[in-house]
Amino acid sequence: MKLATAAYQMDFLNSWDDYVAKLTEWVSEAASNGAELMVFPEFGCMELATLKGRATAMDLEASLHAVNELIPQVDALHAELAKAHGAHILAASAPVFDPAYGPRPVNRARFFAPSGDMVVQDKQIMTRFEREDWDVVPGCPLQLFDTSFGKIGILICYDSQYPLLGRALSEADMILVPSTTEAAYGFNRVRSGCRARAIEQQCITVMSSTVGDCDWSTSVETSRGRGGVFGPPDTGFPEDGIIAQGVMDRPGWTYADVDLDAVARVRKDGVVLNRTHWDEQAGRDHPAELRSLS
Repeated sequence: MKLATAAYQMDFLNSWDDYVAKLTEWVSEAASNGAELMVFPEFGCMELATLKGRATAMDLEASLHAVNELIPQVDALHAELAKAHGAHILAASAPVFDPAYGPRPVNRARFFAPSGDMVVQDKQIMTRFEREDWDVVPGCPLQLFDTSFGKIGILICYDSQYPLLGRALSEADMILVPSTTEAAYGFNRVRSGCRARAIEQQCITVMSSTVGDCDWSTSVETSRGRGGVFGPPDTGFPEDGIIAQGVMDRPGWTYADVDLDAVARVRKDGVVLNRTHWDEQAGRDHPAELRSLS
């Protein structure tokens, strides 16, 4: 299958029609290049706050509510585009006020099938900014989605840095990692998490990023990153595990042809069997004994 993962530049939008035109152009471009799966980044929907004006977009709390109000329309647009192009689309994640998780918003990614059907995945562990400044909270537990081309899981940005969350998705053939990171430090943490999860669970990981400056926002004012697709450095995959990666901070799609059957093969008969041997760590999670050496 062919996939496309985004390095997505957010814009100041003058109208809803501007957003429709922008998203339609992105999806159409990927589809014209044969992409069957498209991955947009974390918090890429924050540009929608600009439809309420600069003051709203700059206000941390007001911007959450402004975006949340538009999510039904955003989802309807994604469903329409997924059906029109016969593609799976992971929409850019967004703050969603879901009463099931209390009065504060979750960070929610919505995943669309070619039928237009939608499933959701919420972020599990909040960054310091999300918990200390924005008061975004964890939502629904991790889920595994059985698609026409394999089992897919989603770890939103910071979640990719936690091996037990990756292990919870050990049946996934592919893990999608939408991200937004304000500096190269953060980008490299998420990228390293993606590569580690690909090694541990012997699967494919797909990272998308927001890129560029947004002088209209205090939540996503600067983003660094690029698209990337990774696998285990083992049989059937590149020797460095890098299947594809874009140019740092350059907006656009990164494309990759991936063979999900290679995941099954490496899990069964790789040079190493990290996923199979995971349980041999059992009982070794206690602190190592400190001994003196002089």
